[in-house]
Order: sequence, then C-alpha cells, then structure tokens
Amino acid sequence: MALYEHVFLARQDMSAQQVDALVEQYKGVIEANGGKVGRVENWGLKSLTYRIKKNRKAHYALMDIEAPGAAIHEMERQMRINEDVLRYMTIAVEAHEEGPSAMMQKRDRDDRPRRDGDDRGPRRDFGDRGPRPDRGPREGGFERRPREDRA
Repeated sequence: MALYEHVFLARQDMSAQQVDALVEQYKGVIEANGGKVGRVENWGLKSLTYRIKKNRKAHYALMDIEAPGAAIHEMERQMRINEDVLRYMTIAVEAHEEGPSAMMQKRDRDDRPRRDGDDRGPRRDFGDRGPRPDRGPREGGFERRPREDRA
C-alpha cells in the first residue's frame, strides 16, 4: 500500500470537537476501504493568507495514511461534498516522518534574537544634527541655482 500525508482545512466556525469528528469520519472511510491512519495532528485555528469561501481562518488537520489509491479517492470525494471542508491536499510520500511535524515543533525562544535591542548595545540619541563642521563645501558636485529660463 502507498503512503500519503493528507492535510485539510475546516471552517472557522466549527469547534475543535467537530473537527475531531471530521477526522474520525475520514479515518473510518480510509479503514473501511482497507487502509490505516497513523499519526493525526490537529494544528488548530490559523489565519489564512486570503479568504476562502468567506473564511479568514481555518482549522488545520494532518493525517498520515497508509492506504490503496481507491481509499484516498473515496475520502477526497467525500471531502468535496462536505461544506465544512474548505481545502484539502494529499501527497504521496516515500516514508512518514517520525515525531511531530514541523508545524507542531516549537522553536527554542532563547535562540532567537531579542527584539528590545539589548543584544545590539545602547541606542544613541542623534537629536538635531545641525550642520556638519567636519565637512567643507562640496567639490566637483553640482551646485543648485535657480534656472532663469523658466517662466
């Protein structure tokens, strides 16, 4: 049997329990057609880059699937019918990843640079700079003069 990673987006007005029920429904479809579902991750409610069917956010869910192509086809057919599913994507993979997906891994906050500027040193106050006494007049540059030929 082939290995797949399947991600789908559910409407924003659904609860987390309803999204879990959707996952269980599609897990049942896969198992009824001779496949099995491994890891299931609920990534939660995330903002969309652009609106999809009048939704600005969506619940994301990931499923690792080992199933024949007919089972995937039937699951996708049912997702097309379901109005709660905004988008879905199934990708064939060589092997499933071990451990949590990249979306579930937390970046270590100590590795990131600080935003308050402490790692850059003290800030200097430039205030009103005024004229620069260390520079003389420009040499070889253009001098601005009013044009006399303008009306």
